[in-house]
Amino acid sequence: MRPIRRLKQRRKKRAFKLLLAPIVKRFKSKNILESRGDRPLQMSFDDQLKALIYFHLEEYSSGRELLQAFEQDDFAKECVAPPMGIKKSSFFEAINTRGLEQLSEVFSHLVKEAGKVIPAEYTHLGTLVSIDGSFIDSVLSMEWADYRTGSKKAKAHVGFDINRGIPRKIFLTDGKEGERPFVEKIIGVGETAVVDRGYQCHALFDAWQLAEKHFVCRIKEGTNKTVIRENAVNPGSIVFYDKVVLLGTKGTNQSEKELRLVAYHVDGKDFWIATSRHDLTAEEVAQVYKLRWNIETFFGWWKRHLGVYHLIARSQYGLMVQLLGGLITYLLLVIYCREQHQEPVSVVRVRELRNQIANEAAEELDIQRRRKKREPHKIKRGNPKWRRAKS
Repeated sequence: MRPIRRLKQRRKKRAFKLLLAPIVKRFKSKNILESRGDRPLQMSFDDQLKALIYFHLEEYSSGRELLQAFEQDDFAKECVAPPMGIKKSSFFEAINTRGLEQLSEVFSHLVKEAGKVIPAEYTHLGTLVSIDGSFIDSVLSMEWADYRTGSKKAKAHVGFDINRGIPRKIFLTDGKEGERPFVEKIIGVGETAVVDRGYQCHALFDAWQLAEKHFVCRIKEGTNKTVIRENAVNPGSIVFYDKVVLLGTKGTNQSEKELRLVAYHVDGKDFWIATSRHDLTAEEVAQVYKLRWNIETFFGWWKRHLGVYHLIARSQYGLMVQLLGGLITYLLLVIYCREQHQEPVSVVRVRELRNQIANEAAEELDIQRRRKKREPHKIKRGNPKWRRAKS
């Protein structure tokens, strides 16, 4: 990355550079972004990455607002923008056509880096991954984002590491694409998918068990059940049903492999949970499903405080570039808060970081002004105006 100029300040490390440290110091891409023609790139991958991070960190609402900052904001101009600046057409062309492979590498790297600094929770429950889809409002010119007549939506399919509270995989489709097929792509052997009712599919329950991939899935209460055996239920527990069953109607959609069905009552509602986890207590199965809500909390925070769904791209490629930029920014903030403050990411720390970047930029300008004032006037020897008068 282009180095950010060091100044003789009390702070040993500048805030934005400190945020980027997990990439700058610990990552080297295997794929170098190169120009596809004779013209050199106006925006290198390093410049593109910093631009995406800065866009989300500052919650800009459009690409034009970011480009305006590149021209008028001293910090953005010096530390974020390409060295020679960039035109609007070149910026949007780069976002929509370049950098996806490299951004995917950076994202995978940061997932591993975050895993090193975040202590794992709920380890007694195993490796838990919540999976859910999130709609992205699109514009009519985004023809690929089919949803329904007169409406365009894209859908992000995200795998969320419940144990560490971070996203770990993402896929992008049009709004009509089903969510169930992505469980197989996101979950590894021995891991547990934690999903809502939209993922109920008895054939997939069989397939996941054959692949040794676990699941905890809420199902419809009226689903047909064939009881094979019963498990004891603790008196006074929120759990009122714990049996090994086959789901569905025989000859139509009945599951071939037996599974466990746990039902519990909380806040006036009954929850029916199908799972392949026979090693957990019924109360632990209920706890695992409750943890599914963590991905909803993440989606809300990610959208609200990083402005992720303010579109700067219209193509499917470009939107995936933007989403990866948003996930990378989130992971950098997670690592920053853990390493610098020993605490989870929070909006308070994000605002603090933004203010620190702004204050440091103001301090730098002030130092530059003082230096100019202290510089003595240069005397040109050949200028008679400055010659000493002859005695």
